[in-house]
Amino acid sequence: MGRASHVPAPVRRQHGRVQCAGTAGPGRTQGMRMSELAQRRLMSAGGFTRLADRLEQRGLIERRRSPGDGRGFEAVLTSDGRALLRKAWRRRYSDLRRLFLDRLDDEHLRNPAEVRALRAPDDDGVLNESSS
Repeated sequence: MGRASHVPAPVRRQHGRVQCAGTAGPGRTQGMRMSELAQRRLMSAGGFTRLADRLEQRGLIERRRSPGDGRGFEAVLTSDGRALLRKAWRRRYSDLRRLFLDRLDDEHLRNPAEVRALRAPDDDGVLNESSS
């Protein structure tokens, strides 16, 4: 299944890039090894290194030697990176509310299984538009 086309591309890109360095979400204070971040984001090591270069140039992350062995590097969010990540998360939650939750009526909110049935594909693989 492809990306949700109703979420604006700049929001997806901004959130995705910064989340690469803060995979645990807001509040993460310690760094994570670059190789682990690449794996978690399903990126090649080289691809992630190029992304980390861009994030570092923008002042969103800094690289520090891994305290465990001193050979590898960890990516650590800077204060600007944490601020951008918080902004991206707020935007994501706002978009989810606007695009999904605000469209539900009281009956849907009382019966979440009905909402799931609306989004579940039927036998032909087509999403149901209504439960009737």
